[in-house]
Amino acid sequence: MCEREKDTKRTNKSNIEMATKLLLTFAIYRLIVTVGLTVEPTELIRLGVDGQLSVDPSDREKASLDFGMMSRVEPLAVFHPASAEDISRLVKAAYGSARGFTVSARGHGHSINGQAQTNKGVVVEMSGSRGRRLGFGKPALPRVFEEEGYVDVWGGELWIDVLRSTLEHGLAPKSWTDYLYLSVGGTLSNAGISGQAFNHGPQISNVYQLDVVTGKGEALTCSEEQNSELFHAVLGGLGQFGIITRARIPLEPAPQRVRWIRALYSNFSVFTKDQEFLISLHGHPASQKFDYVEGFVIVDDGLINNWRSSFFSPRNPVKITSFNANGGVLYCLEVTKNYDESSANSIDQEIEALLEKLDFMPTSVFTTDLPYVDFLDRVHKNEVKLRSKGLWDVPHPWLNLFVPRSRIADFDKGVFKGILGNKTSGPILIYPMNKDKWDHRTSVVTPDEDVFYLVAFLRSALDTADETQTLEYLTHQNRQILRFCDDAGIRLKQYLPHHTTQEEWADHFGDKWAQFYHRKMEYDPRSILATGQRIFKPSFTTTLASC
Repeated sequence: MCEREKDTKRTNKSNIEMATKLLLTFAIYRLIVTVGLTVEPTELIRLGVDGQLSVDPSDREKASLDFGMMSRVEPLAVFHPASAEDISRLVKAAYGSARGFTVSARGHGHSINGQAQTNKGVVVEMSGSRGRRLGFGKPALPRVFEEEGYVDVWGGELWIDVLRSTLEHGLAPKSWTDYLYLSVGGTLSNAGISGQAFNHGPQISNVYQLDVVTGKGEALTCSEEQNSELFHAVLGGLGQFGIITRARIPLEPAPQRVRWIRALYSNFSVFTKDQEFLISLHGHPASQKFDYVEGFVIVDDGLINNWRSSFFSPRNPVKITSFNANGGVLYCLEVTKNYDESSANSIDQEIEALLEKLDFMPTSVFTTDLPYVDFLDRVHKNEVKLRSKGLWDVPHPWLNLFVPRSRIADFDKGVFKGILGNKTSGPILIYPMNKDKWDHRTSVVTPDEDVFYLVAFLRSALDTADETQTLEYLTHQNRQILRFCDDAGIRLKQYLPHHTTQEEWADHFGDKWAQFYHRKMEYDPRSILATGQRIFKPSFTTTLASC
């Protein structure tokens, strides 16, 4: 047989195999859409791809809940992809189906209000472990390019695993979230913020390149130079324009240790003045600024420590009453300085020079010293403790707000000293950020001021005799806070937003709504993706040709 005939035979075989896979894919989805949940529960249905489509009740139950535990929406099936191509085929099937079905990407399931859920659709488990049980691992392991200074990671990779991979090369990403057991695609679909944001910007300001599967099933690479409109749409886009399958994240040399400092304030204006001064130093040399600036509010007589961090020793707890707050509100500034062996001799002097410029309460400075990894992973250690006590898997009616600097004092008076009373059931974070560290071309919206504050109510609803810790009480209090801000004319924006009507979403995006809507029609015209956000309703009335 001549080489030409062999090539023709191989091509025909490849075409037949591809056609068979596509036919099988559409046949299976037609079956699922038609018969719904009558498929054999334990059956793993082959999709004609390397991943697995599951209608196992335990898989669907897991995908029906999230960290918020305030809503339950059961999908029709759960997909465990083995590659980006698997996801592309799945979305193409949804886009080309006459009946239609929705697709939602789910990372670590840390959303609060069902944003990663889908009703009678397919949830793509980006960070699930089922793949290993079935004999194949993650679609792609982190790949560090040491000389180039970046790492390529799967969209479902958890940040803790990204950190572990890069540290093997003495490198680390620049911008973080406080909790590392979140997926890369999940935080990049929102913003990704922590105490480093004043200096490096949010995580969406620290991305070189993305691979994205759009709502049409197209697998595209995008960056500042290539498919830039999609690149900026997806960053902070709440999953509306595509599923992130790969991200290229810039790296910097990783420090070895962290000096972690807390100081208390009883005067809110002095507290915010100092915070704003510290973030104004972002352009200064590393020796003349802190590496991390956050803070939190203490509204009761509980411990200054909380589940976010094991800062004080359990044998030596520090209480508000020891500072004569008389039941009032205290504010805690939280800062860090990174260092290694080469800078250990100067770290004390650098910190002292910065602290001398601040006006915290005398004798209220507390410091601790720990490895860099331990600081970044501080929340997880407390998660383990709370899980052992059954206090982690509870409802979390969190409320995250971006408040403009010009109204933060009004917010303090009306909320911290007003609505909250003297009880809370979780940390309340507050820290400022510089707007010029945020790229206005992304989908995120922030207050229209040079400096704005994150105020995060990270409360847990507990089944106790205390009414102020119940889910009903806390959700009502969240509504009170939003109503107060609306009545007072405080033009805040929700972070990790939750709205239920398109009118509310249009108000949330403001001047960006027209652009957001146009991008949706361009990259997900049938509104297949991320329907749990409740921004767009899927349109399955028009039969589209498959792509």
